[in-house]
Amino acid sequence: MTDPHQTIAEYEQRTAALLDRAEEAKARIQELTGTATSQDGAVKVTVGASGALLDLTFGARADEMPKDRLAALVMTTAKRAQAQAVSQIAVIMAPVVGDDSDAMRFVREQIPDIDVPDEPEPEQETSRLAVLNEDDQDQPPTQPEPPRRPARPTSDDDTDFDQQDFLKRDGDR
Repeated sequence: MTDPHQTIAEYEQRTAALLDRAEEAKARIQELTGTATSQDGAVKVTVGASGALLDLTFGARADEMPKDRLAALVMTTAKRAQAQAVSQIAVIMAPVVGDDSDAMRFVREQIPDIDVPDEPEPEQETSRLAVLNEDDQDQPPTQPEPPRRPARPTSDDDTDFDQQDFLKRDGDR
């Protein structure tokens, strides 16, 4: 027969250890973050498990994007970061409640499913040239011709400056 005092002491130790693990898990979940970067590197977002925005940085590609596409990319990347963050909750809670327990199934049911949309497609580069005649749209744009220099006069001039010395005045010959 086992000593009832020993069983109670063991139970209290296991309960205290479980409480410690639960407090540690709670602290880790509160500090939980997720970070995601868009495929083209234009946007990097860090969020908390709740989806609260903690950090947002833009890469060089962001300067080239239309604002509406950049905004959509920020939202999509933030959703991916949030999905990454909440996926860590189950990993944190497994040592506390057991990986295959009713409590763990309950935890997994409480973790929200984050619907992560696909990243917006890059927009096609549009030509910066104005279309003057819609019939010419199928032909490649042409460069304007450079201005031409006026032709030199071909008349024979009686004055021949090649034979004169520029430094001498007319009376110094």
